[in-house]
Amino acid sequence: QVQLVESGGGSVQAGGSLRLSCAATGRTFSSKAMGWFRQAPGKERESVAAITWNGGSTYYADSVKGRFTISRDNSENTVYLQMDSLKPEDTAVYYCAADSLSFRPRVVVSTNVYNYWGQGTQVTVSS
Repeated sequence: QVQLVESGGGSVQAGGSLRLSCAATGRTFSSKAMGWFRQAPGKERESVAAITWNGGSTYYADSVKGRFTISRDNSENTVYLQMDSLKPEDTAVYYCAADSLSFRPRVVVSTNVYNYWGQGTQVTVSS
């Protein structure tokens, strides 16, 4: 079992930065690919970024490429999302999620393969 708790959300002006953290409990975190997702009001949940279990590969949605950075510290059981140059359209609830499988060799972006989810943290970007 993996339990996830996000933190670091808040309200910022356009152009600002936030760093989200996702702390995991459970001994299997280091074997899990991790993903960050977001859901804006009235929209479907979408993949933002993902990282393999060892940090060797990453994925970014086109809308955040060059502005967001995903990283992980397996010794601290934590995955991060550094968000720079934030835009109003980044406003959403952000969720972290852990892969249902262990040691998957590639990043995954579909919500269907993630079966552990955090409670979400709100990010609001004002213009």
